[in-house]
Amino acid sequence: MGLFDRISRVVRANVNQLVNGAEDPEKVLQQTVLDMQNDLVSMRQAVAQAIATQKRTERQYTQAKRTAQEWYNRAQLALQKGDEPSAKAALTRRQTYLKTAQTLEPQIDQQKQIAAQLKANMGRLEQKISEARTQKDMYIARARAAQSSVRLNEMISKRAPGGLSAFENMESRVLELEAQAEATAIASTDSLEQLFSQLVNQDNVDHQLLELKAKMIKKGQS
Repeated sequence: MGLFDRISRVVRANVNQLVNGAEDPEKVLQQTVLDMQNDLVSMRQAVAQAIATQKRTERQYTQAKRTAQEWYNRAQLALQKGDEPSAKAALTRRQTYLKTAQTLEPQIDQQKQIAAQLKANMGRLEQKISEARTQKDMYIARARAAQSSVRLNEMISKRAPGGLSAFENMESRVLELEAQAEATAIASTDSLEQLFSQLVNQDNVDHQLLELKAKMIKKGQS
């Protein structure tokens, strides 16, 4: 499995873990980003090594071409002095360095391609890490919100029945007290009315008694 396939798999797994709650989502996401950063460090080292290898091969190629030219100059000098065997030997050495240069040249092209591919992969990984960090923050925020909602719902489900009973009991008590107060008020009103009624009745009796006495006195005088 390639690096980026593994990254995609890990991100999908993190989402499932957030939903299922199998692991601490913050730890999972933090570790995922840390693993990706470690991969990036390794890739940067690989890029640096590829570039160093390319530069070293280029130096070897340049050195081989330069040495071949030096032996060619020596061959010319030997011929100018009439030393044909030395000229031939110099050309033989030149041929050796030219062959080395010819061998190194395609390696340089290949190493350039490898370095370019590694750089491209490194750039893609850097972008993936940036996206992963953003997703990490988003998923952690969502996970925390979900966990808070779960805790709130659990708290409500555990405490709400008792709390509602308390309010219901309080309501019943208030209604009872209000009924008692109303009954007491009615009783007080009735007692007062009864008292005044009695006073009125007493006044009527007294008035009637006076009238009766007056009639009897008047009758006795006649």
